[in-house]
Amino acid sequence: MSKLKGKVIVVTGGSGLIGKSILKNLLDNGAIAINAEINVEDNLEEGLIHCDVTNKVSVNKCINTIINKYKVIDGWVNNAYPRTADWGKKFEEIPLESWKKNVDLQLNSVFICTQELLLVMKAQQFGSIVNVSSIYGTVGPDFSVYDGTNMTMPAAYSAIKGGVVNFSRYLAAYYGPFGIRINCVSPGGIFDNQNELFVAQYEKKVPLRRMGLPDDISPAISFLLSDDAKYITGQNIMVDGGWTAI
Repeated sequence: MSKLKGKVIVVTGGSGLIGKSILKNLLDNGAIAINAEINVEDNLEEGLIHCDVTNKVSVNKCINTIINKYKVIDGWVNNAYPRTADWGKKFEEIPLESWKKNVDLQLNSVFICTQELLLVMKAQQFGSIVNVSSIYGTVGPDFSVYDGTNMTMPAAYSAIKGGVVNFSRYLAAYYGPFGIRINCVSPGGIFDNQNELFVAQYEKKVPLRRMGLPDDISPAISFLLSDDAKYITGQNIMVDGGWTAI
């Protein structure tokens, strides 16, 4: 397949579970795929560039380095998922400072990346951005899937991912006249060796009767970045095994 042949596409947090799958799918579709990741050193020949998405200077340096080499950035995936060490506490136990910090790390990093990137894409008069949200940016959690475990759905996650979805709509409306498309992909639960009881309870509810895998998500992202989606913008595609259909 080569529907992304030659397109320069950047994936933030490309060393993570979903990020690796996104990069592989992009490469399989012919893209020049670049992993913008805080835990790597610059090596564009290997598709790696150091980037701290929470730091405007670092993001600007990342973008400029890519532009200096390739002259364009065709696509960008906001996939990075920075969070505090106490992420995952139950709502009544969340310190205010932790809440503020996670909003800053996650939601504000999307703002930083898109603000810097869209200066480039506006000058190009083309580009596509995909923001990775979640089903919990659109619907409330079913807490029964956590019964009998120590797990929960972090409250800040829902607030942040909901913000990402509507921020994407705002950007799509604002930058559409410049030929730039902005969309979301919202995964359902992704299997990552979670508690067996949680997995069983989740899979019992989801219509396709299984948790998602990273390679369930990445093709939708590649599609939105491709010219096959040239008239799609401002949308939030649920890739969730039918979770949000019921």
